[in-house]
Amino acid sequence: MKPIVQISLDLTNIDEALETAAMAMRAGVDWLEAGTPLILAEGLHGVRKLREAFPNVPIVADLKTMDGGYLEAEMMTKAGATHLVVMARAHEETIKVVVQAGKDYGIKVMGDNLGCPDMVAGAKWLEDLGCDFVIHHIGYDERRGIAAKGQRMPSPLDQLREVVNAVKVPVQAVGGLSLEQAIQCPAYGAPLVVLGAPLTIDADSFKTADGDLESSLRLICEKIHAYGDV
Repeated sequence: MKPIVQISLDLTNIDEALETAAMAMRAGVDWLEAGTPLILAEGLHGVRKLREAFPNVPIVADLKTMDGGYLEAEMMTKAGATHLVVMARAHEETIKVVVQAGKDYGIKVMGDNLGCPDMVAGAKWLEDLGCDFVIHHIGYDERRGIAAKGQRMPSPLDQLREVVNAVKVPVQAVGGLSLEQAIQCPAYGAPLVVLGAPLTIDADSFKTADGDLESSLRLICEKIHAYGDV
C-alpha cells in the first residue's frame, strides 16, 4: 500500500482537537486518530464531532480495548470511527469479537502489541486472529520510566523490521519517534506513519505543540508520500 500519514489527536478538548485536525488536513494528513486522551475526555461525542467535521476522512478510535470488545467496537463505529484499536494483551476472545464486529460493521481492526513480552510474536498473533493492521508500540510510560532509571529509552525501530517481516498486514510504528524516524518508517516496510507526541503534541501537557506546525506537517507529509508502495 502507499504510505499513509495519520495524526494522533492526543488532546483533552474537542475544540482544540477539531482545530488541530483541520490544520492537519490542510497539510496533507490522510487519517485522523481520536487519541486515548481525547476518547477519555470526550468519548463518543468527540468521535461524532470529528465525523461531522470530516465526513470522508478515516477516523481511528484508539480505544486500546481490553474487554467488552464487541460493544466498544459497535458504539465507536456508530459514532463514525472507521478503524478501532484492540490490545494484544487482551484475551483472545476479546480480539476475536472485535474482529467480528469489524466484519459486521465494515470497519478495520488495528491490533496493538504494546506490553507483549515478545513483540514479534505478539504482532503475528494479532494477524493470526484476523486484525487488519498491526501497531508496533512502545508505550509512553514504558519509555519514560526506563529513561528515568538512566537506561536507554527503547524505540519501536529496534524491532520494526522483524515485525514487518513476521506479518503480511500493514504495520504502524508508535512510541516516541523523532521526526526523522517517523519519516523513515516506510523504508522499514511500515507504511502507516503516525504523528503524535512529541512530534505534533506537547507530550507533557497534551496540548498542540508550539511553532509553525502546519508547515512542518506539510513537509513531513510530502516526504512520506514520496515513497512508493510499501
